[in-house]
Amino acid sequence: MELTETQRHYWQKNLRITAILLGVWFFVTFVIGYFARDLDFSFFGWPFSFWVAAQGALIVYVLIIWFYAWYMNRLDREHGVAEEN
Repeated sequence: MELTETQRHYWQKNLRITAILLGVWFFVTFVIGYFARDLDFSFFGWPFSFWVAAQGALIVYVLIIWFYAWYMNRLDREHGVAEEN
């Protein structure tokens, strides 16, 4: 089965946003977590690096999920493949 130009465009945008969001996830999970060790001060009784890993990363993960859902809904409507309520 050969893809149409519209389907190819849809898939390219889908792959592009997935790659970008995976890059953000990697950066937040590994890069910020690695450098957070150097943030050595107390924040509400906990080491700040622990707070960044435990709280800040979770907020970013939720934002990534929200943005992906919003973007894909918009992309689906743009390409005429949106699910109707």
